[in-house]
Amino acid sequence: MTHQYIVPNIWCRGNAEEVGRFYASVLPDTTATVESRYPETGLLDFQQPLAGAPLTVAVSVSGYRITLINAGEEFAPNPSISMFLMFTGARFGGGDAAREALDRVWEGLQDGGTVLMPLDAYPFSPRYGWVQDRYGMTWQLSVNDGGDPDAPFVMPSLMFGGAAQNRAAAARDRYIEVFDDASLVGSFPYGEPTGPATADALMYSDFRIRDQMFAVMDSGVEQDFTFSSGVSLEVHCADQAEIDRLWAALSAVPEAEQCGWLVDEFGVSWQIVPADMGRLMERPHAFEHLLGMHKIVIDDL
Repeated sequence: MTHQYIVPNIWCRGNAEEVGRFYASVLPDTTATVESRYPETGLLDFQQPLAGAPLTVAVSVSGYRITLINAGEEFAPNPSISMFLMFTGARFGGGDAAREALDRVWEGLQDGGTVLMPLDAYPFSPRYGWVQDRYGMTWQLSVNDGGDPDAPFVMPSLMFGGAAQNRAAAARDRYIEVFDDASLVGSFPYGEPTGPATADALMYSDFRIRDQMFAVMDSGVEQDFTFSSGVSLEVHCADQAEIDRLWAALSAVPEAEQCGWLVDEFGVSWQIVPADMGRLMERPHAFEHLLGMHKIVIDDL
């Protein structure tokens, strides 16, 4: 896999290998590989059942990296963060081929899952659907008969509802401010009150951080969930200075700080880690040292 600055992480409840195999069987051009394992010793009591088991599974979806975290029952993904898949004719060799590819993926993801928006034509897309798969992760699928051949296939989409309702614009602007080489791409407010969304709330907006695209939206219906550690965004930092800067800019919930994880003012979970975290974790007792950290201090690993 090529280097990716921000990597979505999906929390799995002890079944990350199974989840990875499922995605590799359903999503186009996708592989899943066990990347790291829990050590046999030095684990906390609640981690003991996972000794020697996979810790992370690396999933590559058409070259886009997603990490599956193998852990316990503490968290689970919910629709507040979904993966948006854009099936373009430019990528799949024509509009008909793109639609056929979308339909195949839809059939796989909805098997054992829950349809949140049925696959149909909508004002914003000739073919679109939103589905929560059997493992709780949600996916938005859309087709574009033409499209840019270099456009990203996968894009994280953040939906602001519940306690975060109507904060999408503020979050987007904050992320553009905090991250280097970030910029606004498009912004579409509702224009009139829609359910809990105010007139100036965002129906949809996308922005770029480096070469990666992200989307945000405010929910147009009441939601009983909001962001959690079920899906987090892992930032691969070049050095300690970048870790320190992002940690200071983003962390807003001190009690949530642990092992490089933080929660920002909007409730979104981030992992602020060194880009060479895999190599650093090969140091003797690194895993034990990490368990005692809030912000990661590279020298102390």
